[in-house]
Amino acid sequence: MAEFPSTDRRQFLRYGIGGIAIASTSHVVLARDGITVGTEPEELANDLTTEVDVVVVGGGTAGTVAAIQAGRAGARTLLLERSGQLGGMTTVGGVCYPGLFDAWGKQIIAGIGWELVRESVELDGGTLPDFAKVPARHWQNQVTVNQFVYSILAEEKCVDAGVEIAYHEFIQGAKATPAGWELNCAGFGTNRLVRCKQIIDCTGGAEVVGLLGFERMREDETQPGSYLFQLGGNHEVGRKQLHQIYVHGADSTNSRTVTEAKLAGRKLVLKKLRDAKGQKRLMHLQPEPGFRESYRIVGETMITVNDYTSGRKFDDAVCNAFYPVDLHTKHGVKPKPLKPGTVPTIPLSALIPKGSRNIIVAGRSLSSDRLANSGLRVQAPCMAMGQAAACAAALAAKDGTTPGEVPLERLHALLQEHGAIIPDKA
Repeated sequence: MAEFPSTDRRQFLRYGIGGIAIASTSHVVLARDGITVGTEPEELANDLTTEVDVVVVGGGTAGTVAAIQAGRAGARTLLLERSGQLGGMTTVGGVCYPGLFDAWGKQIIAGIGWELVRESVELDGGTLPDFAKVPARHWQNQVTVNQFVYSILAEEKCVDAGVEIAYHEFIQGAKATPAGWELNCAGFGTNRLVRCKQIIDCTGGAEVVGLLGFERMREDETQPGSYLFQLGGNHEVGRKQLHQIYVHGADSTNSRTVTEAKLAGRKLVLKKLRDAKGQKRLMHLQPEPGFRESYRIVGETMITVNDYTSGRKFDDAVCNAFYPVDLHTKHGVKPKPLKPGTVPTIPLSALIPKGSRNIIVAGRSLSSDRLANSGLRVQAPCMAMGQAAACAAALAAKDGTTPGEVPLERLHALLQEHGAIIPDKA
């Protein structure tokens, strides 16, 4: 044990595996208990080769669920995540109130994403909304989760499913092979050659799709990003509801544009702190801004806003979606609710880049027009897409085919086996 004197105006509460360190106004006690990491000598080599069935690129909202599903379906799965934790906008971006899993008095999205959300809430001692009640405002049925619990629970579920997680790694190059793909990946101190049968692009901006030369689209102007933070009183302990500021022009296309968005957002937070003139403290600041819009694929099917708002039942629908048309602009946002009883669906063909084989996307980069995407991009539909894409990829890898050629009946059966809700037929 070690003791450190505290300062008068600081109070801390820290939790750790194997020990707790609690500070009162008199002292801080740091527990030294820990856990040992067993690193084999070959794991320290700079160059390595990995052979798997499925590679999931991006461990965000869709990618985490995709990796867990692929692993549970029996596919050897590698998850590449360029940050240091899972969850994406739910965790790193701080949008820790995912939705919507329900519509018009019943649950319409379940499966692995809902399992993660439900268990995160239960583990944190929270409460779940009653989906039998139709709320006055859509956001009232978004589920508040502890972002830190969600992240480590997602990690545990990946490991339990046999998924290999590669943090701080990303794809630098790729080429098609008769068996699928060869990917050149890199991280600090790591060069990895990956041979795989299927790729699931969950980067949010269809980065792998673009790298491979398939067509993408985006508007010249994108929706503003949001930076979440909390200013509190000098003696407040803990974090209340987060506030957000818009970062106009926020662009997640590459490391340079992401850096610009971070610098701009943090600069404004610092200005607000200085304007408070010592009356407020910075209690919380998310490490990443939340990006709403980036590149989308040109898919075998494109979902239009009319498809979305009419609740079109696609013949190859694999999951539901539900959220208002929710386009943010420089002047704010005015959600346009869907008409009573409307439940949009997402077809498998909207997840497949046009003319491609052995690659599928999940998340906000699906093939859709801008207004449709403003409702499809939220977390619950992205989780459902991730699970559907992973089932298609796992079955394709097993059968030696491509996701678009997987029989829909088998895909639906595998989804239902893992708790997903299949869309109603027209």
